[in-house]
Amino acid sequence: MEKRRVVVTGIGAITPLGLNAQNTWENAIAGKSGVGPLTRVPAEEFPMKVAAEINDFDPAAFIDKKEARKMDRFTQFAVASALMALEDAKLEITEEIADRVGVWIGSGIGGMETYEQNFRQFLEKGHRRVSPFFVPMMIPDMASGQVSITTGAKGINSCSVTACASGTNSIGDAFKVIQRGDADVMITGGSEAPITNMAVAGFCSAKAVSTSEDPSTASRPFDANRDGFVMGEGAGILILESLESAQKRGATIYAELVGYGATGDAHHVTAPAPEGEGGARAMKQAIQDAGLQPEDIDYLNAHGTSTPYNDKFETMAAKAVFGDHAYKLAVSSTKSMTGHLLGAAGAVEAILSVKAIQEGMIPPTINYETPDPDCDLDYVPNEARKQHVRAVMSNSLGFGGHNATLVFKEFIK
Repeated sequence: MEKRRVVVTGIGAITPLGLNAQNTWENAIAGKSGVGPLTRVPAEEFPMKVAAEINDFDPAAFIDKKEARKMDRFTQFAVASALMALEDAKLEITEEIADRVGVWIGSGIGGMETYEQNFRQFLEKGHRRVSPFFVPMMIPDMASGQVSITTGAKGINSCSVTACASGTNSIGDAFKVIQRGDADVMITGGSEAPITNMAVAGFCSAKAVSTSEDPSTASRPFDANRDGFVMGEGAGILILESLESAQKRGATIYAELVGYGATGDAHHVTAPAPEGEGGARAMKQAIQDAGLQPEDIDYLNAHGTSTPYNDKFETMAAKAVFGDHAYKLAVSSTKSMTGHLLGAAGAVEAILSVKAIQEGMIPPTINYETPDPDCDLDYVPNEARKQHVRAVMSNSLGFGGHNATLVFKEFIK
């Protein structure tokens, strides 16, 4: 059976760079940082002092106040972003198409804030004071569930939980749903709200986060002085649609999604496989799935976490996959500006990838000051670059050895 072509027709986002996709894009291209002082938890209690927080989001602008109180913050982000993406796509989900519209939204850790609040209530006041909404607010699939309920999408409803690869895996899995003909439209991406006491404590104990006290320079992927990732929060949602469906209703098309690769390291719970071997296999898979050659890729939106091992091994993986072309490839980590949105990271980065194709602009890696001999590619340092972009690869690599890669290309009829 011939695979159906899949295109991106809508985007929505809530990120540390903006409360919608367009503002996020404009601030990324301007090289602005969304990192600031840590305020959502008591900074004096943790080694981590900075975070990429969203401090001006009002769920009531998108969701009935009563319903919003039944949703964890990560779900509120997802619902708001999905509504913006549908509006951007000019897509109304009617009864005629509802069962052909699916939802696939990932989250790495789900409702941590809800968990902590209710566990505190349980310890202090007993089981009767635990909210009846505790479980449905906490579980990671509830972003997908609530988006389905809010929008009326009745097709496949699922959630990929693959740590920091959750958003990318969800988009890739949704892509395959349309490609094989099980849906015509998918609302897909990732959402995360992890800046809570226990999550911050856990990442601090793992020594994964930056301990820099300077918000403006803490996230510095590929720089020799990087010392860990900066935790962020937010959501990114894309509307994927079969080309036939998009053309039938005259939709605006951002880009075409053509390739997806997903592999496992089988190596370690947190550390990437040596030399990025697992990530390299995901990248190769995605290129093969896209029917492209390595030299067809103009831009790599790297996972680029600003941790010592990730950046070194992802660079090695890119060299293994692209060969000599690796040195001609524009590579950047937008986490230098957004921080690391964990399960939402890949979705927001997918949005920035399709915008790079549409606008012919490549977002920079900011805070790149001191070259690392182990990281010697073109990281688009500090300033955006105007360039015709034919195809983009976007990587996400997660705890547990999850590797996921997407390939988007310029849409040509």
